[in-house]
Amino acid sequence: MFTGLIEQVGEVESVRQTEAGRELRIRAPFTDLRNGESIAVNGACLTVREFGAGWFDTAAVVTTLERTTIGDWKKGSRVNLERAMRPDDRLGGHIVQGHVDCVGVVVAVERTGDAVLVDLSLPQSIESLFVLHGSITVDGVSLTVNELKPGGLQLSLIEYTLRHTTLGELRPGAKVHVEADVIAKHVRRLLEPYLREASALTSLTDFSLEH
Repeated sequence: MFTGLIEQVGEVESVRQTEAGRELRIRAPFTDLRNGESIAVNGACLTVREFGAGWFDTAAVVTTLERTTIGDWKKGSRVNLERAMRPDDRLGGHIVQGHVDCVGVVVAVERTGDAVLVDLSLPQSIESLFVLHGSITVDGVSLTVNELKPGGLQLSLIEYTLRHTTLGELRPGAKVHVEADVIAKHVRRLLEPYLREASALTSLTDFSLEH
């Protein structure tokens, strides 16, 4: 589990295809990693396979590649890094699992005063999981929904976030990892049977009125 507060920005040093999947070597200044520990790389929970002074290796399997942008990463790509939360850590962001729900697309980037507004386009299937001023994870960063828009939403990035993550590099057309609030996902799952029943009753009522 993670909090969405980025610890370091790393850089992809090499990419190769192995039996473990798409294997990445990432440069990062961590000094006390352990093999097998989880680390969120642009919000995708990956496992440390090997590590050394200033680097670690990890790999993404085909199911991860299908739902993320990791297949597009190459040498020199900069990535947001967060190690798993300890039980005694402050939960400064929100509960982040490192499970990417979809890939969003940046539609617009605009500076307004001391903030940068970023409009994201999202798949329709995930739109209902977001609420105004609710939590969202974008490339591993815990953020707040600034505005809901048709087909997506807007983020407001503060100066600290721009300096300490890769989000300051976002431009229209960029693809980002998006994770919805896990609480919202569970609530929608629990409500689905009741929503289907309500929809069926509405359809039956409309049919009766028409006939």
